[in-house]
Amino acid sequence: MTSYIIRRLLLAIPVLLGILFATFALARLLPGDPCRAVLGEHATDAICDAFMERHGLDKPIPTQFVIYLGEVARGEFGNSLRFQRPVTDLLSERLPVTVELSLSALFIATIVGIPLGVISAYWRNSPIDVGTMLLANTGVSMPVFWLGLMLAYAFAILLKGTPFWLPPSGRMTSGMYLPPLYEAWNLALEEGSALYNILAFISNMNILNALLTGSWEELWDAIKHMILPAAALGTIPMSIIARMTRSSLLEVLGLDYVRVARSKGLRELMVVLKHALRNALLPVVTIIGLQLGYLLGGAVLTETIFGLTGVGKSLFEAITARDYVVVQVFTLVIAVGFVIINLIVDLSYAFLDPRVRFE
Repeated sequence: MTSYIIRRLLLAIPVLLGILFATFALARLLPGDPCRAVLGEHATDAICDAFMERHGLDKPIPTQFVIYLGEVARGEFGNSLRFQRPVTDLLSERLPVTVELSLSALFIATIVGIPLGVISAYWRNSPIDVGTMLLANTGVSMPVFWLGLMLAYAFAILLKGTPFWLPPSGRMTSGMYLPPLYEAWNLALEEGSALYNILAFISNMNILNALLTGSWEELWDAIKHMILPAAALGTIPMSIIARMTRSSLLEVLGLDYVRVARSKGLRELMVVLKHALRNALLPVVTIIGLQLGYLLGGAVLTETIFGLTGVGKSLFEAITARDYVVVQVFTLVIAVGFVIINLIVDLSYAFLDPRVRFE
């Protein structure tokens, strides 16, 4: 198992280098002037020449890339051209928002999608099957931006003043405050230390922060703010998971060992959930892992509609502002997330199917 993990991580290095170089080159080949995007259209040529030289953008792209690789190897990711702040600070503020949103969306997609797929497969070709698959196909067909606006209109305007009202934007109600974990736990940590950075990162995930500190009022408020964006973002993954679960379970239900289990007189619920569903989950787990990767990188519309400043929205703004440093680092983080998620998915096969072994 250990050698397998090491091999997978080593094989990921050239993939990440290729992604980094492609992002690095394409960002610089796009039309537009980073100097005037940052300083404004009235910046003179002399000011722009000094700007480009100060940030090393006057050198050839291959030279810039080699210099940048050396900086990354030393753990130096540079400063944002737009905000003049270390890009790692921006990442620590905005990545937790996207992680929290993506995990919430995937949670909703999984707890709804898998039961829908099981119900549809069990009552195959029945009105229940048609209804559940119609729901799944409707979910995968609705654009996220339209669904997000409709959810915000329904729950924030039409249901205003009712117990079902939900906030249409933001992460917490104005005036509520969740202290960082190191502050809540009275930890004297040096700013910039590894533990300080880890706790600061976790602290920016409001739901997890409230759980760890026992702030129940803030927890409920954070959950209410997350329901609508997570539901909008999780609709398409939910539909994909439901259809994959149905297809995989139908295939497994026709195998010999399922017929043997039924012939032994086992209850149908046990046959489906214990014997069939576990083996049917292998392709479903793959889909869930891939969907999490897509959610991490593709939440820009949801974050924009619901006023969440996460990685997706920040990456879009950085591209339009020609903020190369932010584009490079945020893209690299998303790529690393894909690699780690795929590795976790592969390792989960051994748990779901004891026949799978990693040599």
